[in-house]
Amino acid sequence: MDTVIIPDLRYPIGNFIKKDHYPKEEIQEMITVIAGAPAKYEALVANLTEADLLKTYREGSWNIRQLVHHVADIQMLHFLRMKKALTEKDYSEVTLINMDGWAETADGKTEAVEDSLQMLEGITKRYVFLMQRLSEEALQISYYHPLRGYHITQAQAIAMSAWHLQHHLAHIELALNQ
Repeated sequence: MDTVIIPDLRYPIGNFIKKDHYPKEEIQEMITVIAGAPAKYEALVANLTEADLLKTYREGSWNIRQLVHHVADIQMLHFLRMKKALTEKDYSEVTLINMDGWAETADGKTEAVEDSLQMLEGITKRYVFLMQRLSEEALQISYYHPLRGYHITQAQAIAMSAWHLQHHLAHIELALNQ
């Protein structure tokens, strides 16, 4: 009898795996992924109907609209965390948000996705500009992430950001194919 492997729809590209070190070339590849993400999201959701925006990738998950808003919100948060880490010597613990709460606010549930796509594009441009100019020393600045239970350097934060964008892009693709 063949074994059927049921994928974990919560993590269609797998869990984020933090590495101790990222070579400069790999950091640049991740920045390229981040830079290209707004266009990928735009292409994927540009012509969706209201019914499409309400589709989910699994029972109990956020719908496509909420995912687009979440991605823009978290991109803003990643940019904020990096700026705080670079400018505040006492920034030792990551800024957290209630992601489920944010997804349930009026803007998260009903606002047009175009607004978050514009937000994602603008924040990403600034974020990429900053990331491309980080020194080796700046890439090692870290803070503690209490939910994950470990410290994260700016290089690891870039990896997490690239993973996060791809992670939710896969969720939207799953929702559209259901």
